[in-house]
Amino acid sequence: MDTVFIIINIAIMLLFIGILIGMQQKYVSFSKRVFAGLGLGILLGAFLQIVYSADSEVVSATTDWYNIVGRGYVRLLMMIVIPLVMVSIIQSIINLEKSSELGKMSAWIIGILVSTAMVAAVVGVTSSSIFNLSADQIEMGQAEEERGLALEERLGSLEGMTTPQKILEFIPSNIFLDMTGERATSVIAVVIFSILVGIAVLGVRRKQPEQAEKFVDIVNTLYTIVMRIVTIILRLAPFGILGLMANTVAQTNVAGIIELGKFVGASYVALITMFIIHMIILAFFGLNPLTYTRKVLPVLSFAFTSRSSAGTIPLTIQVQKESLGVHSGTANMAASFGATIGQNGCAGIYPAMLAVMIAPTQGIDPLSPGFLIPLILIIGISSFGVAGVGGGATFAALIVLSSMNLPVALAGLLITVEPLIDMGRTALNVNDSILSGTLTSKIMKKLNIKKYNDKEAINKDLAV
Repeated sequence: MDTVFIIINIAIMLLFIGILIGMQQKYVSFSKRVFAGLGLGILLGAFLQIVYSADSEVVSATTDWYNIVGRGYVRLLMMIVIPLVMVSIIQSIINLEKSSELGKMSAWIIGILVSTAMVAAVVGVTSSSIFNLSADQIEMGQAEEERGLALEERLGSLEGMTTPQKILEFIPSNIFLDMTGERATSVIAVVIFSILVGIAVLGVRRKQPEQAEKFVDIVNTLYTIVMRIVTIILRLAPFGILGLMANTVAQTNVAGIIELGKFVGASYVALITMFIIHMIILAFFGLNPLTYTRKVLPVLSFAFTSRSSAGTIPLTIQVQKESLGVHSGTANMAASFGATIGQNGCAGIYPAMLAVMIAPTQGIDPLSPGFLIPLILIIGISSFGVAGVGGGATFAALIVLSSMNLPVALAGLLITVEPLIDMGRTALNVNDSILSGTLTSKIMKKLNIKKYNDKEAINKDLAV
């Protein structure tokens, strides 16, 4: 009988996909199709949750099939990330008017990412304090206890690494290995390699211009092809969001959310507050926050459902270039760096909240300057190299908590609500990437203000 129910659920998914295809054939805008996919996914997930319950065999088997649409789309995006980052950065550097611009661009992007991560830490501390969160309020079940033990074992491999050693992990020793995305810092390693290639081409151009131009032609051709592949994949975003959201809602542990509702509420208050701070920063630089929000919402919706900053890189680049008028090189660099550096949600708010919750159990006043100042500085430093996929927040929390000499088991206690909170964290991470690119482009006087303010400025290729 279960097989019949599974077939019915798959048929409903196919029906919803048909609705999205119909919208595409009627030339409904990309943004509207993205939000339609999000809404249909919530409805479908709620249907599965209500009719079968989250832990039923039918839901488990059904979500396996839905993963072909949802996680399959994320895999397609991950597939193109490394080629996109490599070709985009090389192409951007060889088209720079002055090589000195590269250093300024990188410094501004990284500076904005890290500084906002430290601000996010302050927001996380404040939210935890207002909600009076404490590790003592959370009960440990078997699953949580096992997760806590696993994290403590994982910590063993991190405790021996000093800050210089962590930074050393960025430098590639085998670029072909990093092209597979094998390491958490693979994207940054590819960025470094691509920058070296671009700088080398600038040097060859001065001494052997004919040879340089041959390479430039090849890179420009590759860039055009890669961007076309990106466009083809991005057109599938509404379907991917449909599958991802359906699975997320269907498998949500409602009882766990209710039990840890206070932590979930505090987390989202902090995430929303930080997003508002992003908007205030935009306004300070003379940019309309409402225009910005309207243009980036489809990208943030995908980041929310996919929980992958790295997987969102292609969309992050596209929205900066095509909708916000960000300089191409800046957009590529900001999206690449933002996937692993200074993530406001995963590396800023989350570790800060956990540290404040754990501190009282160790006899430490979490609001004392002697605790807060080192915490914020450590979060800023450790925000380098956080993996831009699911689990990055846990990795950041392990580094911060161990650096503050605090137990790490609390991260295991939050296993039931981790996916729900991670959705909001990822959306904030991606927004910070876009923010850093937009502000850097504005600071360096390379932002196309006319395109930024044009409400119709979107990627036309995605509209069909």
